[in-house]
Amino acid sequence: MTKSPPPTRRERALEILGKLDARAPGPISESLDAISPDLLEIVFGFAFADVLDRPGLDLKTREMLTVAALTAMGTAPSQLEFHIRAALQVGVSREEIVEIILQMTAYAGVPAFMNGIAAAKKAFVDHDQSETPT
Repeated sequence: MTKSPPPTRRERALEILGKLDARAPGPISESLDAISPDLLEIVFGFAFADVLDRPGLDLKTREMLTVAALTAMGTAPSQLEFHIRAALQVGVSREEIVEIILQMTAYAGVPAFMNGIAAAKKAFVDHDQSETPT
């Protein structure tokens, strides 16, 4: 019996992305590949296969940290919405997400909190719609 080769870095990145949002791998890979096939490998390979897939922290904890960081940054609203939905997907509760965003008020300020809560509201609605059977 021939052993199959290990997944490539790109395949690992898309697999992890799929755990966060099953709808994301196709559109993201198509979008980036249309510009350059190297983009997904470089950016998502690093962020997802090299960092997110490391041992030491589970995916739920990593998504909680990502929501906190993106809230504090305040400059990546669509990524924040994505990672709030991803956090919900991997078991973070709405209450925990609200608390994470509230915690950032003390360190990043009220504007970061307000932007974070706005992103959470949008992400909650989108998550609810994706959970509704059609």
